[in-house]
Amino acid sequence: MKIDLHSHTHYSDGHLSPKELIDRAHNMQVDVLAITDHDTIDGIAEAQAYQAGQKRKLHILPGVEISTSWHNFDIHILGLHVDHHDPIFLQRLAAQSAERDRRAQQISDKLAKVGINDVFADAKTMAGVGQVTRAHFARVLLARQLVNDMEAAFKKYLGKGKKAHVSPQWISIDEAISWIHDAGGKAVLAHPGHYDLSTKWLKRLVAEFSLAGGDGMEVIHSHLSPEKKKLLADLASQHQLMASSGSDFHYPNRWTELGKNLTLPSQLVPIWRDWNLSGTI
Repeated sequence: MKIDLHSHTHYSDGHLSPKELIDRAHNMQVDVLAITDHDTIDGIAEAQAYQAGQKRKLHILPGVEISTSWHNFDIHILGLHVDHHDPIFLQRLAAQSAERDRRAQQISDKLAKVGINDVFADAKTMAGVGQVTRAHFARVLLARQLVNDMEAAFKKYLGKGKKAHVSPQWISIDEAISWIHDAGGKAVLAHPGHYDLSTKWLKRLVAEFSLAGGDGMEVIHSHLSPEKKKLLADLASQHQLMASSGSDFHYPNRWTELGKNLTLPSQLVPIWRDWNLSGTI
């Protein structure tokens, strides 16, 4: 069974619609797909409705990627198998969306001070039905030929300490875990190998996440060295965290693909161990 528990649609910073994401999951022969947009579950019902008319089975797992703050680092927590109809959960996510808009307006204001005007309006247009993220700002800067690539947009304008950086006011890791558990889901530390953390700080993050009641961590995700994979597997075992794997798919490219190279180390307990993943949802 091919399982991918981390993907995005255009409801956050992914490029594909839920329909297009499902079609690609079928093409890649994925059996279980978690849709985990940033701080929103808006794409899940659309994906489920589309899948209901398909012949090939695909289990769509409702999920979300919640933004949190931890010692001045932005840390993402996946909520997997959440009740995406829960009114309290939806209200809480709406507050996260409001914070995104507040931050986006401040980023736009800072860009205006250096002579780059109306970026928020263009970013909202580019985001369409989705939430505005820093990636949309980077795309606007790229489209205006103010930078040569997305990475340059962050290095020059959007990254920490740069001209248009705005520190977000996200919730704590503890609060995110509580939200996810209240919605009946499992809390998973997203892509721990991608944060700009030393090994010492990564170990501290995993330890504190576990003590806060976290359920699992992604030990397999894109662009991991063999050494980092071993470190993450060892940390999951040490802190008795279940293991998850996900591509963190945003759009088709040569580096990241749905369901590709996501096999978990055999000694770890998969986060989906107790879930019924048969059938089409």
